[in-house]
Amino acid sequence: MLRFDIAPVCSNAYRFHAAVTLAVSALYFFTPYKWLAVILALGGLLRGFVSPHKCPSYLGFSALTRKLGLAKPINAGAKMFADKLVAIAGTIMLVTWLLGSEIGLIPAAVLMVFAFIDLISGFCAACWAYAMWYKVRSAA
Repeated sequence: MLRFDIAPVCSNAYRFHAAVTLAVSALYFFTPYKWLAVILALGGLLRGFVSPHKCPSYLGFSALTRKLGLAKPINAGAKMFADKLVAIAGTIMLVTWLLGSEIGLIPAAVLMVFAFIDLISGFCAACWAYAMWYKVRSAA
């Protein structure tokens, strides 16, 4: 569950990522700029499957939160799981757009809802599900 092989990440930097996810998903949903889903797919892929510390946007947001005195380090595991889900949703959005399908609006709407909740409250539903999965799995 906990990722000790990767340095902790800043939860407030991830709130900036929630704002980016919300903005890109809204642009995908409400405008003809469907190609923007590549931002979600590639960013989620890099942060979720490689390391958040290799992502230029995370490094920038992390530096900003440190400079503002808002750095709040947390374990990287749950946030990386959330990024994996964003990578999958962004890829679905991009591929369905390239195939001429409107199905990509579904993951865009889901991302908008959960990114908005994370942005305004700091509650990460994917992080909660990640922790719950390990609690349930260890109890069995």
